[in-house]
Amino acid sequence: MRTTLLRFKWILLAVTIGISGGWAYWYFIGCSSGSCAITSNPYNSMGYGALLGLILSWDSTKKKKKNELSDTTSRSGTEN
Repeated sequence: MRTTLLRFKWILLAVTIGISGGWAYWYFIGCSSGSCAITSNPYNSMGYGALLGLILSWDSTKKKKKNELSDTTSRSGTEN
């Protein structure tokens, strides 16, 4: 369990920061009329903040490395 948490610590940290940022956005800027879909409810703001933190913290370098490896393999195979 602990290794799983350590493995995803940056993602969990970013989601926590996103949740805090969503709550702060609702609290300080929010929508007083209640007609705003995201900022009228603190749970909506925190959910969108968590999603934003998750998207920004997701590491796509593994996918890029796999694509580069498959490109070099396919190129070397066609040159023969």
